[in-house]
Amino acid sequence: MKKDYHIVLASNSPRRRELLAGLGLHFTVKVLEGIDESYPKETPINEVAIVISKKKASAYKDSLTDDELLITADTIVVVDNDILGKPKDSDDARRMLKLISGRTHQVITGVCLLTNKSMKSFSVTTDVTFRRLADDEIDYYIENYKPFDKAGAYGIQEWIGYVGVTSITGSYFNVMGLPVQRIYTELCEM
Repeated sequence: MKKDYHIVLASNSPRRRELLAGLGLHFTVKVLEGIDESYPKETPINEVAIVISKKKASAYKDSLTDDELLITADTIVVVDNDILGKPKDSDDARRMLKLISGRTHQVITGVCLLTNKSMKSFSVTTDVTFRRLADDEIDYYIENYKPFDKAGAYGIQEWIGYVGVTSITGSYFNVMGLPVQRIYTELCEM
């Protein structure tokens, strides 16, 4: 992999930091507050995460130096063509977990790699199937793990993933929030 750039991860997520570090890359974290993550309503669902990751990247464009490569990402959970973002509260988390209970849903992470000379964006989709979850399991998870910073109200690497996920098709790390294999491949090609 080229070492022409100093990598900057634009994310508050401890999971994304952990995953990127797992690639053995040296990087710094830079976070701008208040970035608008809205998207046009007519955006096809499979492009929403890419649109948001590009929007995040554009907020950093003017502050990038010539030797920096910025990585932004956004993860959404899709059930029945509805996007589940981060839950607002316990009731919203409960609603989301009941929606994915006993079903297969998609986790889509959009990634943008930005330098002063180029922009590369892509998304990775993973299908995740949960067994039917009991109400007391959902309540236990929400009370003990407080999944309010996670799209779809769950972290696959937490208790709910251990007891609930019956199958996964695609990247496990994508479900955690960063498709590191694809990022590694894209960085090698840059």
